[in-house]
Amino acid sequence: MSRDPTEAKRLRDLRREIQPELVTLERRLFLRSGLSLGALSLLSGCDLSTGTNGTLIDRTLWAMSRANDRVQAWLFDPNTLAPTYPASMIDKPFRFNAYYPPDNVPEIDEATWKLDVSGLVSDKTPWTLPRLRALPQESQITRHICIEGWSQIGQWSGVPLKSFLERVGADLTAKYVGFKCADRYYGSLDMPSALHPQTVLALDFGGEALPLEYGYPLRVRVPTKLGFKSPKHIVSVFVTNDYPGGYWEDQGYNWFSGI
Repeated sequence: MSRDPTEAKRLRDLRREIQPELVTLERRLFLRSGLSLGALSLLSGCDLSTGTNGTLIDRTLWAMSRANDRVQAWLFDPNTLAPTYPASMIDKPFRFNAYYPPDNVPEIDEATWKLDVSGLVSDKTPWTLPRLRALPQESQITRHICIEGWSQIGQWSGVPLKSFLERVGADLTAKYVGFKCADRYYGSLDMPSALHPQTVLALDFGGEALPLEYGYPLRVRVPTKLGFKSPKHIVSVFVTNDYPGGYWEDQGYNWFSGI
């Protein structure tokens, strides 16, 4: 059901008012590890994704996280774009960020690399880099915002994820798009965020092929979400109605994590 203009404006205004507070709260919970969902889950001996042990605090923490997801999803406007910037504001050097040190970046052979496609799609043929590069590309200069509290501006170019999903015949009414990575990272997006016009399968950074430390040969770039929602070194994309979780989300981070 489509929203009337008055309601849409009210929701946009509400999103602008509340969303910064949600992001600030998320960062504070992360930085004050004693209060974070992840830390509390360790103290209580609970896997938040399954609710193991079934204690009241476990169930309460997981309910709070999922409620936060629902609020952020309700506030999300697929027509609102993340800010873009002039080339003069690009940060150089751009900061490396991963759950491992730079020396552990995976080695990937372009000649043998393929992107697997699975789940609720009609065409599950794997994609090579030349085939991906043959698709229409878009470029953006946007800000990468890390949950740790820092941010940097970079230039990303690649295939709009929406165009790719349409190309493989994905069920666009499905709930989730998931990603698996060569560095054992994994993540997922809600379908509206995957279809957002600024969400891309990035092949280039700064006008050149992605460097290894920034996600070579392919990464997701989602400027409407916190940085950990943009997985690097992608080797698999799948569409599903089953909640896929994510590397950090399964340790207590909020799953939606919009900005």
